[in-house]
Amino acid sequence: MKFLIASDIHGSEYYCKKLVEAYKAENADRLLLLGDILYHGPRNDLPRDYAPKKVIEMLNALKDRIFCVRGNCDTEVDQMVLDFPILADYAVIPAGNSLIYATHGHNFNENKLPPLQNGDILLHGHTHVPKCVEHESYVYMNPGSVSIPKEGSWHGYMILENCDFAWKSFDGEVMMQYRR
Repeated sequence: MKFLIASDIHGSEYYCKKLVEAYKAENADRLLLLGDILYHGPRNDLPRDYAPKKVIEMLNALKDRIFCVRGNCDTEVDQMVLDFPILADYAVIPAGNSLIYATHGHNFNENKLPPLQNGDILLHGHTHVPKCVEHESYVYMNPGSVSIPKEGSWHGYMILENCDFAWKSFDGEVMMQYRR
């Protein structure tokens, strides 16, 4: 199964459209969203073409393909307009002999670990910075941000296929890779 993984759309119609185009071009089976879907939050400037209603429309069209976890900017009122579940704090995805613990990152992160076993992957967004850090007992990964990248990073997403990970910019360039 091929997953396109993305985080932190923050209501940007422009970048959500790029995300949906990438999802289709990648021919991914599922879209895993790591939270912060509609609202930009008080610490961020408005993203390009901030239009949450347009984001709702684009994502609802893919409702049967989306897995989503709750970000710190996602609320029950957002769930009222989105046709796929967004309020779970985490999702657990099998990856070979390991598990991927997917969450937003505001509750569980490198400084406050969820229940991981040796070889598991902690996957979260929230920081808006793409990362892949191999720790002694787990690997931490972050796809970066769709709409508001930070620390000089790119607008983009991550692909997971056959336990291989690739971070990509919206022009399709592979920016980082990790093979299990």
